[in-house]
Amino acid sequence: MEKFVIRGGRPLMGEVEIGGAKNAVGAILPATILAAGKCVIENLPDIRDVSVSLEILSAMGAAVRVINRHAIEVDTSHIQSCSVPNGLSRQMRSSYYFLGALLGRFGKATVAMPGGCDLGPRPIDQHLKAFTALGARDSVEYGMISVQSARLRGEEVFFDNVSVGATINAMLAAVLAEGLTVLENVAKEPHVVDVANFLNMMGADVRGAGTDVIKIRGVKSMHGCTYAIIPDQIEAGTYMVAAAVTGGNVLVKNVIPKHLEPITTKLEKAGATVIEYDDAVRVYRTGYIEPLNIKTMPHPGFPTDMQSLMTVLLSLAKGTSIITESIFESRFRYVNELTRMGANIQVDGRVAVVEGVQELLAAPVRASDLRAGAALVVAALAAKGVSEIEEISHIERGYEDIEGKLRGLGADIRRVAKPTDLLHQQAM
Repeated sequence: MEKFVIRGGRPLMGEVEIGGAKNAVGAILPATILAAGKCVIENLPDIRDVSVSLEILSAMGAAVRVINRHAIEVDTSHIQSCSVPNGLSRQMRSSYYFLGALLGRFGKATVAMPGGCDLGPRPIDQHLKAFTALGARDSVEYGMISVQSARLRGEEVFFDNVSVGATINAMLAAVLAEGLTVLENVAKEPHVVDVANFLNMMGADVRGAGTDVIKIRGVKSMHGCTYAIIPDQIEAGTYMVAAAVTGGNVLVKNVIPKHLEPITTKLEKAGATVIEYDDAVRVYRTGYIEPLNIKTMPHPGFPTDMQSLMTVLLSLAKGTSIITESIFESRFRYVNELTRMGANIQVDGRVAVVEGVQELLAAPVRASDLRAGAALVVAALAAKGVSEIEEISHIERGYEDIEGKLRGLGADIRRVAKPTDLLHQQAM
């Protein structure tokens, strides 16, 4: 067990390189199963969720070869198991994408209920609705989800609510199904488009990703390919907010500015300056932070994964902000930790009222989930004094070398072993 020790009060200055998108690679790695061959995946983020996905593929019989830190070759030719190891699948939410991929190729799959951050109930009813429409039978027993079908056939599926996971899982299952599948009321996030592009590179026929309707004409077989993951919009947004919170000036490189527009718009309204380049954005702030009203929404609305980070920014605004969380019901759990640092935030259900304070103060805090952990890191960068952040394993699920990148921007951040671990090591 380790923790971050951060001495705040330093404006972030310099350049930072953004890695591949966690939310895209979480589906693309399972999707390699559909190729039944070799895929080379580039711009791969070096994060815990990727490591778990590769462990799952290896355990199922895939051959994984590391090319370099950000590129791997996956050969799924010899996968025989259609069951994902229980202990691994519970470590991350995106494990449910193995359902669609295995069902699409083998006609059956068994995966544990998804794990990852505890943000409230994560129903998979829309996933199962799509599988059932395509001709599969499903069962959920003792926390295990099983689906199977002798033959998948294309069908029309209208999702009751917009779901990134269900949209992607339906695509994975449908690419090898007979006939035409039409998905309506789908998610339009950039990583949905990225997964569709990857499937097409493998020989699928997926059209309309990024719009309200996706049409998939089933193909008889798919093949391997080489594919580079899109940049991570949430990692980019994290450093953009960190620059604004600390009053710094940061060039965020290897991004797609179009994907960042919902974040850019809110930052500019809050008083930051954002300059867009072809594959980079520069963020700086010289004046006050202005209060805002924010409601998280499916893309192209403001992303829920950025909600906690913007709350940190608005906790230092000159006035009152209102933040409404419409995606996950338990996403304000980090607020108790932020108030320990001097923030003035009142939460009522899915609404938080943020009264801006003059400054944040250092405190020992604990990360409750991935994005909450990143938000506490940003708060500590702005706070006076030395803060300690525990449970940083959450952060490592989605951020590659966050302490190294922050040190490159001038932050005073260290990773240290917790005292109990030091005593244990001395005893050994």
